[in-house]
Amino acid sequence: MDLNLISLTGTVGGVIYKNPANGYIVLEIESNEELIPVVGNLGDIAEGEKLTLTGGYIESPKYGRQFKAQTCERMPPETKDEIRRYLSSGIIRGVGPAIAKKITDKFGEETLDIIENSPQKLSEITGINADKAIYIASEYKRICNVKSIISFLAEYGFTPQTAIFVWQKYDNSSLSLIKENPYLLCGEGIDADFEAVDKLAFALGIDSCALGRVKAAVAYVLRANTDAGHTCLPEEVLRSQVCENYEISLDAFDMSLEDGVKSGEFTVLSGGKHARVFLSAYYRAERFISDKLSDMLKMNAKARQDYMDEIAGIEFSEGIKYETLQKQAINGCLANCIFILTGGPGTGKTTALNAVIKICKTLKKSIALAAPTGRAAKRMSEITGENAKTIHRLLEVDVTNENLLTFKRNELNPLERDYIIIDEMSMVDSLLFEALLRAIKLGTTLIMVGDSNQLPSVGAGNVLGDLIDSELIPSIELKEIFRQAAESLIVTNAHKIIGGEEPELTIRDKDFFFMECACDSDIARLTVELVKTRLPKTYNYSPIDDIQVLTPTKIGSAGTKELNRALQTALNPPSREKRELRLFDPPFREGDKVMQTVNDYEVMWQKGTEKGKGVFNGDIGVITEIDPHNGSMRVNFDGRVAFYNGNMPGKLEHAYAVTIHKSQGSEYNAVIIALTERSPRLLYRNLLYTGVTRAKNILIAAGSRSVITQMTANYMKTARYSCLKPLLIARFKKGEEI
Repeated sequence: MDLNLISLTGTVGGVIYKNPANGYIVLEIESNEELIPVVGNLGDIAEGEKLTLTGGYIESPKYGRQFKAQTCERMPPETKDEIRRYLSSGIIRGVGPAIAKKITDKFGEETLDIIENSPQKLSEITGINADKAIYIASEYKRICNVKSIISFLAEYGFTPQTAIFVWQKYDNSSLSLIKENPYLLCGEGIDADFEAVDKLAFALGIDSCALGRVKAAVAYVLRANTDAGHTCLPEEVLRSQVCENYEISLDAFDMSLEDGVKSGEFTVLSGGKHARVFLSAYYRAERFISDKLSDMLKMNAKARQDYMDEIAGIEFSEGIKYETLQKQAINGCLANCIFILTGGPGTGKTTALNAVIKICKTLKKSIALAAPTGRAAKRMSEITGENAKTIHRLLEVDVTNENLLTFKRNELNPLERDYIIIDEMSMVDSLLFEALLRAIKLGTTLIMVGDSNQLPSVGAGNVLGDLIDSELIPSIELKEIFRQAAESLIVTNAHKIIGGEEPELTIRDKDFFFMECACDSDIARLTVELVKTRLPKTYNYSPIDDIQVLTPTKIGSAGTKELNRALQTALNPPSREKRELRLFDPPFREGDKVMQTVNDYEVMWQKGTEKGKGVFNGDIGVITEIDPHNGSMRVNFDGRVAFYNGNMPGKLEHAYAVTIHKSQGSEYNAVIIALTERSPRLLYRNLLYTGVTRAKNILIAAGSRSVITQMTANYMKTARYSCLKPLLIARFKKGEEI
């Protein structure tokens, strides 16, 4: 909305709502004896502050006339009363109205100067000792520095959220470091847009050919490509993207790449037809993986090779008759130091895995079960009857003082297990697999279980695919569909899809249903009707717990954003009894189904008497409680109730509908796939197969038959740049570098 910009000056009379995560705030400002409501992304503001705001008046249907501020200039409180109100606001933890009054009664208008420059004088006041005086001074300095970085970056269009990320990373040095090198804003953990940072750098007089700018462009492009799944890029592809997108000369690119290699930021792997460039962390990961797996493979010669007697014993005791390939798979898991077991739905993969676990117990071998996500680990527990953890929990995730991810389990503190079994291996990226291998002792058997036809990991790398393609890791793919599973149309159609055959869409008395829709709006209307009424009425399913809507894309009326809006309205409409966080679109509301979108190792949770930290990408829960005043909430993730402070809700999104990619590793009683044509590049076979195989009991495909035909015919796999396969082959077969 375009506003006729005007200025408004006054004193903050009260703060109604603020969210530290993005700086959004609702406050009242006293101006010309009038109390005016103000909204905007202004950062952390306290009662008693004097502000000059630039913006304009808007008319809210719900809240009436408000001043929407675009910029904010702070003026320090000057009078004794203004300073008292400012300190009484709670801006400094531990300083309330009583202490604020004592300080201002003694020092008057000099109070803030005393706090900043002579804090020892505060200890003259009863109730303030020397330690508390130093604390008050340091907190006041911190607040001033945070406000300085917010104000500085706001001049160049950056949100308070960006400024807060900068502060969390660089603390009191934030402003000086950013002025010296604004391209730090593009770094990991801040992730500002390069073009926006370019404008700031230009305003600061930094030359477009400066080494810092060019290195930042190279790192920015590499990091953006890791988000797309690539651990590296061919040098010519990287050069083209950097030079063409950011008007950088070839010479400047070459110089910056050489400098980045010397500093350790980048790694160039020159073997083969094309040199590959990595952010060094990803090279170290793939190099370590290839070295460790090579060592594990060489130990296979020392391993026991035949467990057929034990397999026969399980057959006898359990009354089971395994197929020949199943026996080979079970034996392979037990007899090798490293093994891959793959197979689609209904092929007996779970049966084979359970046999491995039973034989391990019979032989008194210790085992650990894990999967990449919480939902995948829960499903693994259900199908095996054994305790399974996320890989992060198995490795005992930890965070350093510098807020860097680390694991307590590593080479110095390895996992003490004879067998480690990882399910949903297709979801494991390079960095996580490196961490896992660092915690595995030589002599421990690693069994990787998965479906190689599913989508690759969300994170960078193509670990399972590369390991299978190397043809070095012992593996078996189970392909035969067992008779009982063959009665499921979900299972048989999944295998048809991955084989390039069109699925059966006309049968109406099985578990796979196709519903023709003419357009996206029809898909959306049908989806809401199915979730809200038809499936709960017919199967007694819970719309929240049992039914999941999947779609290839986020955009359009049949994409996740609009479907979530429509489903929230249908399933969890506004109510006086339900509190909301309105700054999100759509708002978060008590009772909403939500998904965690990034790994967050700081979120505290409790399940009964058990307490822990960490909620992970893909975890789905329900909001049970919201405090709109401080932006906090509680979310129930399958019994683990997690507490989100005001910085954290931005890491959640509504999950009535999620993308097929985000559904990996999960299984739901009923799945509805909204087959929109909105994003043609996403219409490929593996995506449809992954969506179909998420359904346990009922699968409904809503959309056009032509979309299913197109997806089934399109064998395109997401191509990923990775060097894991050639590194492993070179290390194992030749023992030489590439």
